[in-house]
Amino acid sequence: MQFRKLFMLIALVVATSVATASETQRVTYDINTNWRFYWASELDGANAEYVSLPHCWSPMLGGASYVESAANYTRELDIPIEWQTKRLFLRFGGVHRVADVFVNGVHVGSHRGGFTAFTVEITKQLRFGAKNYLRVIVSSGERSDILPVSTDLEHTAGIYRGVELIATPQNIISPLHHSSEGVYVIQQDVSSQTAKGVVRCYLSGQHLTDATLMMSIVDPQGAEVEYRSMRISKLAAGGSIDIPYEIECPELWSPSSPKMYRVDMSLRVGDLVDAVSVNTGFRSVTISDDNRLCINGESYAVRGVNMPHDRKGYGSAVSDAMVREDIATALDMGANALRSIDGPHQPLFYDICDSEGLLSWVDVPFSRSPKAFADICYYPTEAFRANGREQLTEIVYQNYNHPSIVMWGVFNLVWQRGDDVTAYVEELNALAHTLDSSRPTVGCSNSDGAINFVTDLIVLRQDVGLYKGRAEDIGVWCSQLASEQWRMLRSGVCYGEEGVMEHVVERVERVSRSSKHLPERRQTYMHEVYSAVIDTMGNFWGVWLDNMFDYSSPRRPYGLNQAGLVCYDHRRCKDAYYLYRAKWNSEEPTLHIANRRWAVRRDTLQQVDIYCSGGTPQLYVNGDTIAVFRVAEGHYRADSVVMRGATLIEARDSLGYRSDRVELRGGEASI
Repeated sequence: MQFRKLFMLIALVVATSVATASETQRVTYDINTNWRFYWASELDGANAEYVSLPHCWSPMLGGASYVESAANYTRELDIPIEWQTKRLFLRFGGVHRVADVFVNGVHVGSHRGGFTAFTVEITKQLRFGAKNYLRVIVSSGERSDILPVSTDLEHTAGIYRGVELIATPQNIISPLHHSSEGVYVIQQDVSSQTAKGVVRCYLSGQHLTDATLMMSIVDPQGAEVEYRSMRISKLAAGGSIDIPYEIECPELWSPSSPKMYRVDMSLRVGDLVDAVSVNTGFRSVTISDDNRLCINGESYAVRGVNMPHDRKGYGSAVSDAMVREDIATALDMGANALRSIDGPHQPLFYDICDSEGLLSWVDVPFSRSPKAFADICYYPTEAFRANGREQLTEIVYQNYNHPSIVMWGVFNLVWQRGDDVTAYVEELNALAHTLDSSRPTVGCSNSDGAINFVTDLIVLRQDVGLYKGRAEDIGVWCSQLASEQWRMLRSGVCYGEEGVMEHVVERVERVSRSSKHLPERRQTYMHEVYSAVIDTMGNFWGVWLDNMFDYSSPRRPYGLNQAGLVCYDHRRCKDAYYLYRAKWNSEEPTLHIANRRWAVRRDTLQQVDIYCSGGTPQLYVNGDTIAVFRVAEGHYRADSVVMRGATLIEARDSLGYRSDRVELRGGEASI
């Protein structure tokens, strides 16, 4: 009871202002305002502008390019004289892609990699009771020793996530262990009967010979279900302590019941206490013999989408509201799994996945652009390999406690002519298992060979019918995967194709890789065929659509990858979005007439496609009833629809509650 009262007191004090902070706890507050931004070439900063974080320069607006590749961010910082007994840290949520941090002109740390957080201690460089000067030099230039060296994504440069100042006592739960919370809930045995494991806590300080580490686990209803304390007689600087836990009859986390626990850790040294809380959920992740992803032994049909990192007008500096909106869009379509391509999103992204029961897959940025066949994606140097190991380690530790993250991505389309990448993939795969044995590894592959058998799971990227063959050939490929030679692969499938709403065609045809004409009808047709065949023939643990949203990509026409189911504005949904909504969203009804932007048609005889959930829809053409037939789940069609001039097309669901209508023009032979 005394500990509970103490913890409540700590939590109350943490919420107070910086100036009145107690000596017995840590204080964290953001320093995202009043930054001055200017280019590295401007030595005196005379033309600096004031910006707030998150910030990135020249965010992609559909083809824009960077003005310069390096810039300065500077800020003044007043540190109270009363903080002389504290330790001070700066935590950067994300800087693309190289950051060097200076305090009062002294270099205090650097970070290489644009997707993960980093923390530096600045205690010794500060002037207490006076003004201090921060400078962050950010470089976005291409480097052969920082992953990714080849990618389809444009990750806009700058301090694109927030910055925090952390003030702590001298002896603390370390914020320096790969910039995580320093607390990891390791799950060793999880079932409906028990959840067993250890909570590993990394400590930092000079006088840890007479300390007590306390652990409390609180269930989803707010009741304490486990409490243990451990006396520390001696601990090496930066060392860790494991405290075992065992919870009887735990409320397991699952997509259908995302139950979350809170783990409170407190370190007491004399009268001073440092406290950290993390949220987690207890669950097991396995693969069944029939190639199904299982959470707590229950199989799930994974309906996933690839999630890019940027948005029109903002680049990668997206707000919390935008993150919530993007996930809500994926949920509305009926997706139950999200993939963070090329690197992790911000912590809020996974907090929402935790609470919503969304499965997630996080990639290490070891990838190759599919649009640049001569690209080198792997440099066989120790500097390159070490950076990949470091980024993977940061990704795992910074996201370790999220139950929604059920797999670590090790590589993405990394085949190349030249040095064999397989050994390095094996190295990353082994490291991921060493860092976290509770989750499987996964790779996304578009090539043959041994690389497909390294990770626990594989996702095969398929594009038959895009540039060669027919979309219907996906059925042949599915049959080959079912053969004895490939049956042992624990495979999922990933596919997608670009489509632009404004590009309208009469006939759907293949185009060349360099084509700038990317009709939406071609994208829609590909998704119709692929999804129908995979629904009936595929034996995949997961289906991953590439992508949820269009994203900036300077290697593509118009500076965008337009394979998204939603446009770059994250507002306008393409036809394929409604196809999957009809198939995947069982909670909300869908009714959508497809190909509506093909508004003026050459021939009099046309077909009308409708995406509808909940049974066969009714179709009316200028008020007359027209017969429709089922093409595949959620997809219906009317053939031989006569259109002469302006024609009103109206669809209603089987119960007559929802309707959709569009006016088309047929028989316009002059177009």
